[in-house]
Amino acid sequence: MLVFCTLPAQRILPLDTLKLKEAKDMLADDYGNLYIYKNKDFSFTKYDSLGKQIGKMMLTVPYKVQTVQNPLSVPLFSENAQEMKFVDQNMNEIQRVDFRQKFGFIKMAYAEDLQQLWLLDDSTKRLIQYNFRNETIINSYPFDASFDELMDLLVYENKVYILTRKHLRVFTFKFEKLFEGTVENGKRFRRENELIMIITDRAIVAYRPEKGTERVFQDPDSQIVDKNTLSLFEIKGNKLYLYSLEKATEKQVATEPDPKRKDTERDVEPSAEKPAEPDSPEAKLEKKTDEIENRNPAESSLRKLMEDAADVESTGI
Repeated sequence: MLVFCTLPAQRILPLDTLKLKEAKDMLADDYGNLYIYKNKDFSFTKYDSLGKQIGKMMLTVPYKVQTVQNPLSVPLFSENAQEMKFVDQNMNEIQRVDFRQKFGFIKMAYAEDLQQLWLLDDSTKRLIQYNFRNETIINSYPFDASFDELMDLLVYENKVYILTRKHLRVFTFKFEKLFEGTVENGKRFRRENELIMIITDRAIVAYRPEKGTERVFQDPDSQIVDKNTLSLFEIKGNKLYLYSLEKATEKQVATEPDPKRKDTERDVEPSAEKPAEPDSPEAKLEKKTDEIENRNPAESSLRKLMEDAADVESTGI
């Protein structure tokens, strides 16, 4: 346990500082690949865990990367271009959905799967469920609301999640508000099974209906944070750090006191036995043991102790 607890909780990944400089956003998939988006030149680049470039896209207008949880189909939405595009594992475009011909003005889009989108149409104030494979509208719900600095949209289990720079709001399809909480510098959603997570500039926040929001990770000095299923990623000082969630949990468990060792490590209860008499063999043996350990702790092994105990016995004790 002592050896394990000295292991570092983080490590620096071998990604060139120049690749991280001016990064507007960073995402990580469950294979350890990293995606860097730069707003300066609208570039979207994918690297493996060793920092080797896998693919790169040069975009003409700003795009918002929704998620990279499925690296075979990564969705990107552009409010400026009024379109959603999907790219494969090598950053090649495999699908494009144009909203200008069929809708008014799409404020935000969420790709639920490989055939359905959820769209917030700002011109008609409606939430639209759209099958882009056969270009049909499945459902349409009145959603008359204006959101300042709208950052992301997520629909899950008949609930609509709206993220702005400062707030998380949860609604029903009837536009009934279920929850509202403050979020600082919100950027996007990440869903892990039933858990809804919010990625911000310097923190990762989890939302649970029964508890509200709670921080999973925070660093006031970070530039960008993200996570995949097993790890946390952070850009700080133009360096990329990785924190293992599994190691962090194991380390916490390993350093917690064992309740079964209560009588030897903490909250020691007084012994019912009487202390040894000063001139008793037990007291002299204990005194001799203390002398050995004080003289040289390295020699206080069981073998050395037995040798010196034999010397004590030979003196007539």
